Amino acid sequence: MPARQGEGPRTIHRPEPHVSDADLSLRDRIFERDENRCVYCAGLFPPEQLSLDHVQPRMRGGDNSPGNLVTACKACNTRKGSLAAWAWLADLPDERANFLRYATAVWPRLRRAVVEAAGRGR
Repeated sequence: MPARQGEGPRTIHRPEPHVSDADLSLRDRIFERDENRCVYCAGLFPPEQLSLDHVQPRMRGGDNSPGNLVTACKACNTRKGSLAAWAWLADLPDERANFLRYATAVWPRLRRAVVEAAGRGR
C-alpha cells in the first residue's frame, strides 16, 4: 500500500519464521529438550550459564549423540569433571534423583548404570 502524504513508507510486519530443529545447533537442541534445566541440581538457567555434559565422557568411550548429552550448569559440570555420571552420582542422592527425574532422553543403558552404581556404592 502506498504511503500517504507526510508518512514514511509502510512496512508489513511479518512474524519471524519458526526456527526448525535443523537450524538449531546440537547444544541449543539439548538445552531446549532439557528446558534449560541442569539435570544434576535441577536449577533453571539462561543458556550462557549452561554447558553440555557427556553422561559417559568421550575419553571413556562416550559419543556426541543426544542420548549421551545432558544440560548441566557450569558449576555442576565442573564438579563432575571427567567422571562418568554414574560414578559421580553414586554418593550424591539428591543429584542422582534429579538426574533420574530430568535426564529422560538419556540412553536407557546409561540411566541403568546410574541406578546400578548407586546400589553398589560405586
